[in-house]
Amino acid sequence: MTQTTAGVVELRIPRRAEWVAVARLAVAAVANRLRFSIEEIEDVKLAVAEACTTCILQTDAGDQIEIYCETKEDGLTVRVRSLAGADQPSPLPAEPEPDARGALGIFLIQSLMDSVKHNAGRGTDLVMTKKVSE
Repeated sequence: MTQTTAGVVELRIPRRAEWVAVARLAVAAVANRLRFSIEEIEDVKLAVAEACTTCILQTDAGDQIEIYCETKEDGLTVRVRSLAGADQPSPLPAEPEPDARGALGIFLIQSLMDSVKHNAGRGTDLVMTKKVSE
């Protein structure tokens, strides 16, 4: 019988650009506990930075960004959200529009991670998964 070991790390940072580095370092430390390559860890760090930037660019958002990292034997799921104050966010675009604010960041996140989900509701809420390479 194989036993699955999961762990959850939660982090809250101020919704300001100077705190994004803290989020990147924390997520890198969590990802380092799995069998990711250095390149895969860099991909996760960049995706988290872009997700945090999306939260920062959002108007009428809350004061904090919440980051949840869940480790499993086969990968890492990271949820980045800033919920208070915003109306319904638009769904993730299939392809970025040239003039859409933040669309390039979303496109980059989608290319770096194995799956990206956008939870509709108030504010930005992105759930990103990266699987460990076999």
